[in-house]
Amino acid sequence: MRDSGPNEDSNYLERHNDDLVNGLSSKVAALKRVTIAIGDDVREQNRLLSDMDNDFDSSKGLLQSTMRRLGIVSKAGGKNMLCYLILFALFVFFVIYCLAR
Repeated sequence: MRDSGPNEDSNYLERHNDDLVNGLSSKVAALKRVTIAIGDDVREQNRLLSDMDNDFDSSKGLLQSTMRRLGIVSKAGGKNMLCYLILFALFVFFVIYCLAR
């Protein structure tokens, strides 16, 4: 049997530590790439959410304005205006039905 000296043990441990450090380094690099990709995805989704929020705000304003005008028209016209509004809605549905066929 051959005795291994402290120098050989030290070299073996050093190589083993280097292998472990290299393995850990590659795992850290992979984790960094995944983290950067997640960050990019989050920024893109936040931009899309912001755009969608702006679109909903403009739609909300348009709908409120239309409802306010409809309220004014319905108060001013009385029962005749309500009949005209119902007839107009029926006409629009009829046109859509004809176009869809």
